Parts: sequence; structure tokens; C-alpha cells
Amino acid sequence: MCGIAGIVSMSRPDPALVQRMCDVMKHRGPDGAGFHDDEHAALGMRRLAIIDVATGNQPVYNEDNRVVAVFNGEIYNFAELRQGLSRRGHELYAAGDTECLVHLYEEYGVELVNRLRGMFAIAVWDRARERLILARDRVGKKPLYWRADHDSIRFASELKALTQDPEMPREVDLLALHHYLSYQYVPAPQSIYQDVYKLPPGHLLVWERGQITVQRYWRLDHAPRVVTDERAEEERLRELLLEATRIRMVSERPLGAFLSGGIDSSAVVAAMAMQSAEPVKTFCIGFDESQYDERQKARMVADHYGTDHHELVVTSRLLDVLPRLAWHFDEPFADSSAIPSFYVAQLSRRHVTVVLNGDGGDECFGGYQRYPLMNLASRIPAIPAPVARVSDRLGTTIMDRSRSGTLRRKLGRLMAFAAERPSHRYASLMSCFTRQQKARIYSDALRRQAAQADSYEIFAEIFEKSSLKSEVSRILQLDTLTYLPGDLLVKVDITTMANSLEARSPFLDHHLMEWAATVPSALKVRNLKTKLLLKRAVAPWLPQQLLNYPKQGFGVPLAKWLRNDLREMTYDLLTDDTARARGLFKPSAVEHLLDRHMSGIDHAGRLWALLQLELWYRTHAVPGRPTHVESRCGVS
Repeated sequence: MCGIAGIVSMSRPDPALVQRMCDVMKHRGPDGAGFHDDEHAALGMRRLAIIDVATGNQPVYNEDNRVVAVFNGEIYNFAELRQGLSRRGHELYAAGDTECLVHLYEEYGVELVNRLRGMFAIAVWDRARERLILARDRVGKKPLYWRADHDSIRFASELKALTQDPEMPREVDLLALHHYLSYQYVPAPQSIYQDVYKLPPGHLLVWERGQITVQRYWRLDHAPRVVTDERAEEERLRELLLEATRIRMVSERPLGAFLSGGIDSSAVVAAMAMQSAEPVKTFCIGFDESQYDERQKARMVADHYGTDHHELVVTSRLLDVLPRLAWHFDEPFADSSAIPSFYVAQLSRRHVTVVLNGDGGDECFGGYQRYPLMNLASRIPAIPAPVARVSDRLGTTIMDRSRSGTLRRKLGRLMAFAAERPSHRYASLMSCFTRQQKARIYSDALRRQAAQADSYEIFAEIFEKSSLKSEVSRILQLDTLTYLPGDLLVKVDITTMANSLEARSPFLDHHLMEWAATVPSALKVRNLKTKLLLKRAVAPWLPQQLLNYPKQGFGVPLAKWLRNDLREMTYDLLTDDTARARGLFKPSAVEHLLDRHMSGIDHAGRLWALLQLELWYRTHAVPGRPTHVESRCGVS
């Protein structure tokens, strides 16, 4: 596990710049650095040693040093790959996974990615062909950014590494900002900066003498198969989860698990406990507010398996972490669960270096309550355009003037939701700011810039191109391509690596995912019930009481924090001269949003998105000045 960076150019690149790019990612690699440079390429990395601690340094080379690679991630089938390469006559000097990459490239070229089972961001430089290969894992666990000009390409695990280049303009992409305010993250392939891109999950990029091609190498097939024996499906699910967990327990450093008390993380802990000779170390975050606290459920599982259990209560007193999070999140990011994610990672790092988690269980098996809601909504026909416009405006107005949780607010949300055409309904459901709400807050200049782009079309394009018949399957497919890599995996990668901790996700094993994708949607979501097959499959492993609890998201008491401990900071950051001078939003509209929230009308999510955007601007968006190195990294 590490951070990688590099420059490949038709002329000689600057190795000192690559070293600066790597230095700004020290939190990803506290165990050392490695560099390569030649007449056309400079590659570097920072390492967090997990496998082959003694000899697994990077970069790695083939036998004649003509192929070189740096790599961020873990390859779980490396032992099998090493055996195959040795049989083919390749000389392997280390004992880990990274060395396999250069020899796989010799054997299979760009097709090497199809041989890998794991999470990865890879750079392979072929000196003879003057060809660079960048590849990202199938679901997007490991990040990879890039930018290119007429004769060179730069890449890095973090956007802040690219900003070390004084020639990078660092001009904010206002369309990316526009999309961020809808989804709380910047959707791939865009980044928050113009002309800087994310390599999408399941894609590889080839740069060869200045020419660039980007291609998809993996696509999850959600076409359902016929199931005649549901008990056999339950057994197969258990087998796949046990195996995916087992291969992720290989580590030369201490290992544990996040345990929220939900079905997914509980199932992973159960799978670990059944395959471990020692008690599993488990880590849980709680809150004083009972509606957000899952510690009781986590303790049930911890007691059931006798884990070495650790807990931490997050309160508003811990919110001084916000500037630090703004530094680590290289783009605006408004999922407030990043706060407990950071603290559970910090807690875990005091005891272990690797954790397993339950990420992906909801996307594989239909765990979110929005799935049955969308299934029911598919029966609502499209509303004629004139009626839809009235319904949208009226519904949005009702929502903006109603208290959270009231019947009036739910009615307003339903009116706005029904007004959308079917392919836009899910986007509206997932949006932080609706189109109407954006229009009210945008400055005239931003409104003109954003007029050419409808954020809902990002979802609608995927939704409308899908050949799947089931509404649930189409939304699972959509979430796997958008919400999972854009929000959840970004959050976990950044908050864990900020604490020099590696996170592994058995549910995101591509063998398990490919099997789960073909399970008929009726075995995942039926009426208002979710995750049917998974719950039945893991029922023998878990306390029965746990299976009866409703799903509880990883939320925080955000509305309360903004009205109390964060009130002064929020007003100051969103209304001072610095924020006004950006010219993005109408000052009166921002103040109105703040005042409405303080009076009891819930605008917490929207205010949080604006707050995180402003914190990002003040931390990162300073053209001409490289991002500073954050001083409080690693274990604290």
C-alpha cells in the first residue's frame, strides 16, 4: 500500500518534482520511498508496508530493467501469480505482489489487469516502447489522477501531488463544482480542476509517445440468471464471503475490522472469527444521540464472537478535525460520515495496520431503503410537462419551508420527486441541492456557466442505456458506477490512509460481485424488505436479534452541530468577505439558508456542502502556490 506519482515526457522530466509529489503523500507511505528516473520517465512512491515488509520495495523492474512499475494497493492472488510466472521462467527476487506486475506485463501486455484480484492503482513504464500504462482496480478502491499536455503526462494517487507542479493552472472547473452540489462529490472522470481527470474504475490508460487512449477493461454484468434452489444460493454466498475474507486476512502487520453493528460489517467479522486462531480486533464509533448510535448492536456481535472490542464516542468537541479533513480530501466532499470514518480509522491505527470492512454489501445485495422506494416509484407514470413544472416548484417550496421528518416535508419531497421524468427520479432522490435549490442560490455568473449542464443527466445516461428490466437491478448498477466509487470508497480510502491504515473490503471482491450481480432482484429487494438473500445466508452466523433491526446509516447529528457548536464557524466561513468575493452564490440566499436552518427548518446537508466547499477553497484553491504539507499525519 502506498501513494504513487510520476511524469512521463517526450523530453527529460524533473525527478525533483516527482519527489515533491511523493513527499506530500507521506501519510500514505510512512515506511519509506522509492524513485526511478530515465530520459523519459520519473516514477516515485511512498510505502506503507503490509506484505513482504522486508524486501517489497518499489519501483520494481523486469530482468533487463526495461520495464518498471510502481503500484498502490494489494493483489490478493499474488502467490498463485508468482507460481505461474516462475514456471514460465521469470526470475523473482522479492516475496510479495508488486514484482509480479512487470513480469505479467511481459507476458500479457495491457491484459495483465485481467489477471489481478485485488485493489490497485498501477503505473507500468515500458522503456523500449516509450509506453506508459495506468490502470485502476475494477470498482475504484484506489484513486488515480492524471493530467496531460502535448508531450507529457503526470499522474498521482492524490490530487494535491499534482498541484506540486508550479505550471499547473489550478483553475476550478465550475461544471465539476455544479455536479458536486448535486451529489456531494465530483463524479469521475472530472476532477475539481480543469484539465485534470480521474481514471475511472475498471479502466486503463495508455500513453505512447504523446498519444493517449483510455479504455474500459471490466464491466459488471447484472443480467439475472434463473435460480431454482434458494438454499443453494445461500450456501454459495457464504462460501464466497468466507473465501473473499480469508484472502484479505493475509498480512505481516496487525489486522482487525470495523464493526458498525450492521449486517455487512457483522458478517465480515463473523467470517474473520471463523477463520482466525486469535480473537479479532474490532473497532466501533458511537454518538451520544441514540438515533445515530450503533454501539449496542456492535457489542452484540463482539460478545458473540469474543472479539477484542474497542469503541470511541464522537462528539462536537472533536470537530476541530475539519481543517485536517479538508487537507486530506483533495476535492470538495460533503458526506458528513467522513468524520466518524476518520475517527474509527484513527482509533484502529492505535492497534492495527490493516482493517476489513463491510463496504459493498448494500450495493451487491440491495441494502438501502431507497431501493424499495424506487421499485414502488417505477409504477408512477411520467407526468405531463406543464403539470410537472408546477409540481416541482411547489414541492421544492414546501420542502424548503418544512421541518425535517414532518408529513408536510415528506409530501413536498414526493411532489418534487414525482415531477421528474423516471430516469431523473433517482438523481433527484440522491441530490443534496435540487435544480430549483441551485437556481435560488447561484450567482448570475455561476448560473450562466452551469446552464449548459444538467447534473441529473449523469445518472440518467447510465439509467437509460441499461438493458436491464428490473428497476432494482438498474439502480444497483447505477450505484456501483457512481455512488460507490465516487462517495463511499473515496471516503474510506482517504480517512484510512490519512491515518496510515489499510482498508480491505471482502464484499468488493470481483468474484463475489460478479456472482451477486446475477442474483435476481427479487432475492435482494421485495416490497419494503431489503437484502433478503444476504440476511438469510448470514443468519446462522449472527445473533438473531441483530437481523431484526432496521438499517441504520453511518450518519452524524449534523443539524444539531450546525445549530450549536459549529454555528459561529459556519456563519463566519459562508458569509465573510472571502466567501462573498468568490462570486459563486448570492450572499442573501446563503444567509437565508443559514437563518432558516437555525430556526428549525433542516438545511443541514446543503449547508454542509457549502461549508466543505469553502473549506476546500481556503485549503487548496490558491493558483500558483503548491499545496503545503500537512503536519499532523499518521497515528495520533
